[in-house]
Amino acid sequence: MIKLKEKIAYGFGDMASSMFWKLFGMYLLFFYTDIFGLKAAAVGTMFLITRIWDTLFDPVVGTLADRTSSRWGKFRPYILYIAIPFGVIGVLTFSTPDLSPGGKLVYAYITYSAMMMIYSLINVPYASLLGVISSDAKDRNTLASFRMAFAFAGSLIALALIEPLVTLFSKGTSLKTGWQMGVAVIAVICVLLFLGCFAGVKERVQPIKEEKPSLKEDIADLTGNKPWWILLCAGIMALIFNSIRDGATLYYFKYFIQNIEAFKLGSTSITYSTLYLIVGQGANIIGVILASPVANRIGKKNTYMGAMVIASIFSILFYWLGKDQLFLIFSFQLIISICAGIIFPLLWSMYADIADYSEWKSGRRATGLIFSSSSMSQKFGWTIGGALTGWLLDAFGFKANAVQGSSAQTGILLMLSFLPAIGSVLSIVFIALYPLSESRVAEIAVALEQRRKQQ
Repeated sequence: MIKLKEKIAYGFGDMASSMFWKLFGMYLLFFYTDIFGLKAAAVGTMFLITRIWDTLFDPVVGTLADRTSSRWGKFRPYILYIAIPFGVIGVLTFSTPDLSPGGKLVYAYITYSAMMMIYSLINVPYASLLGVISSDAKDRNTLASFRMAFAFAGSLIALALIEPLVTLFSKGTSLKTGWQMGVAVIAVICVLLFLGCFAGVKERVQPIKEEKPSLKEDIADLTGNKPWWILLCAGIMALIFNSIRDGATLYYFKYFIQNIEAFKLGSTSITYSTLYLIVGQGANIIGVILASPVANRIGKKNTYMGAMVIASIFSILFYWLGKDQLFLIFSFQLIISICAGIIFPLLWSMYADIADYSEWKSGRRATGLIFSSSSMSQKFGWTIGGALTGWLLDAFGFKANAVQGSSAQTGILLMLSFLPAIGSVLSIVFIALYPLSESRVAEIAVALEQRRKQQ
């Protein structure tokens, strides 16, 4: 039985990762177009190029972590040593040096690429910890739920803090300085959380075979793993669904709803866009809380499919909501976000099951490589979704900091409704093919435990 203290410490890791990940998903495109002065199409292309490289980098990190041996284990050392670089590069990504238009784009390519590589170096080993903290499927469901609850809490904190921090640090200076200093505050919090995760978790599950298989054998095991392929595709489609909706949100409120001020908190204005994002993150946490008990009752696969069906329906219906229907806009965001919160801990838990399945089938355990694929699907989904968001804005005629025509406004609305729903429907199709039921996973766990006792 994993103690509460360790569950919380494990959650700290994804709280840190998600604070920056949410800034990337919600604000980075907006930051590049409206603050740094880059063109939306150019940013979309940059997202595609840099994230494809970074996506391919994840398995390298996973393979390296699998072959790491230290007094702290295989995966924990990366959390310790990469925490500070993570914070530093994050601040540089949201910095705006005075360069030519071409120089700005080069700077964005360099800093964003570096940030994504650093993210891989800390997040892939962190994700892999789920496969070695415990071998019990229910423990993993619980750990995954803690992880995602803290992840969405971190996202909630980042979303609640960033605009007030930017406003605070912009006074007497500029928005560019406000963004740099606001992100610096969040970076310090992230570093402290990563160090707390490192100090509070243990690696317990050891591979049956101590000898190191070749990279070729590891890759062959992975590419021959049918459940891995299915889950990879389902995860990518789910992330496309989320990334398009997230990336379009600020544009939706600034240019479609026109960013109506909700109320003032002291001297700081709280906008409907901020409230909308906070409601989404709060609802994500509700979904995470629901995921484990529902999945333990009806199974991970059925829970995942049900949540995505509901999310797809409400995403499509979102198209017909008018500018003045704020109650329904927020209600739909609540429902969709609860469903999104449900599926992500299930994905992480299912990857842990796939690591067991791979070891049972091949006799070799490649936890880091398999969990790197989960990070890879996450980034690849965001890659496609982020690139599509930039390209679609350009295709619909979007112009930064200007009154938008009807084509751009309709396009932004489509990016909150029909277009992301394509991804969620495809995710449902893939997960319907997933073959590892709860009973099958339990049988595999028993077989592996017997093998370990026979060593």
